[in-house]
Amino acid sequence: MKKIKKIGIIICDRYRNCGGGKCFRAMKNHEGAFSMYNNDIDLEIAGYTTCGGCPGGNIEYAPAEMIKNGVEVIHFATGFVVGYPPCPYISHFKSFIETNYKIPVVIGT
Repeated sequence: MKKIKKIGIIICDRYRNCGGGKCFRAMKNHEGAFSMYNNDIDLEIAGYTTCGGCPGGNIEYAPAEMIKNGVEVIHFATGFVVGYPPCPYISHFKSFIETNYKIPVVIGT
């Protein structure tokens, strides 16, 4: 039986209407940032939300809800870094979540 790793994805609020298709496909195929996981691990979405808009009001609260749902690692969607302009807060968001919630954060999906 394969091990399951529960993933949370946070997207930039500019893309709040995004259905997550590219992220979910990359996760299913272990591509992009999800290539860091061995193929013998099944990846499962256990949380998906936006940052809440600049300057990231949802970053304070969303990780707690994700963790309640079993999330083991949070990925920031690639839109944070390839959108124009790139998110100026992403390093702070990553540090804040890892420090306060003791859960790894990956930049990219």
